[in-house]
Amino acid sequence: MPIHPPFTPVIEALPSTVPFVGPEAQERATGHGFRVRIGANESSFGPSPRVIACMTETVPDMWMYCDPDNHDLKLAAAAHHGVKPQNIVVGEGIDGLLSLLTRMYVSPGEPVVTSLGAYPTFNFHVASVGGRLVSVPYENDRENLDGLLDAVRCENARLVYLSNPDNPMGSWWEADDVTRFIEALPETTMFILDEAYCELAPASALPAIDVTRPNVVRMRTFSKAYGLAGIRCGYAIGEETVIAAFEKIRNHYGVSRMAQIAGEAALEDQAWLAEVVRKVDAGRRRITAIAADNGLQALPSATNFVAVDCGRDGAFALKLMEALLARGVFIRKPMVAGLDRCIRISVGLDHELDVLAEEMPKALAAARAG
Repeated sequence: MPIHPPFTPVIEALPSTVPFVGPEAQERATGHGFRVRIGANESSFGPSPRVIACMTETVPDMWMYCDPDNHDLKLAAAAHHGVKPQNIVVGEGIDGLLSLLTRMYVSPGEPVVTSLGAYPTFNFHVASVGGRLVSVPYENDRENLDGLLDAVRCENARLVYLSNPDNPMGSWWEADDVTRFIEALPETTMFILDEAYCELAPASALPAIDVTRPNVVRMRTFSKAYGLAGIRCGYAIGEETVIAAFEKIRNHYGVSRMAQIAGEAALEDQAWLAEVVRKVDAGRRRITAIAADNGLQALPSATNFVAVDCGRDGAFALKLMEALLARGVFIRKPMVAGLDRCIRISVGLDHELDVLAEEMPKALAAARAG
């Protein structure tokens, strides 16, 4: 073995794992491309034509670095939410901002509370700083607010994470429930409210934004309803002192010039957003119908995907997912016991859901035969 400089103890102890295996990696492994890509909760509807035009016009300017202050996008996001620019920090999607928050609040060995089976990239970032994850099981296919609160109090946790609406089940809590949770939290616990799918949820699920609370940070992204997953851009909303702390460690040139321009243009085109929300709702109903036609039950969803209960155990759901993958239909599934009885299907274009409808009976037959 060659001698190399030692890693930190935290890095040395970590397994070599990643939160997700991308569809590209799966295509490389099999040597075949997917016919439809309805597994990563991207928006097949894409960004608005106005956003595409703005991005196209700015291509010749890509020789320049981005504005490291993200000034114009911060102003646009602040105006959109009725807060001050000092209440907004822009980052490389919610993932990038989660990485910063864990670095800001978690030291090695300190407890962090989340839900068992919730967004795995958050767990990845907690592990990277040596935090100790405390996981609370879902209850009735929703993240358990009372259980999360109990764990926070028991562990004196520095961070607690909740996605609302939720990934991977598509479930949600009403705003009043989330507000009660916030009010019951200890002041010493920072609450991360991941609202990646909020534009696709009922308005009743979104608490009013209150930037006076120093222990709440809310996350938004352009990856889902706005159709810009590939540009890696999101932002956090919070109290000024908390937001200012991001400046100490964020990658000031991490959000490209293209991403800043696209994000600003996306916020300006709310008519396109409304059209996408309508199409996503129609797509959820189509997936629900496809599931029912095949004897499966779709769970209610406030996101751009639908969790489908396969009616048996996790092993059977895995066989069904693999059978769909083998037929060129890229989907994903929860892997935690209890949730793993489901597969997760992202809303796609009509022709993509046509392929799903065509292949689902064949995949089910193969899964049952196996």
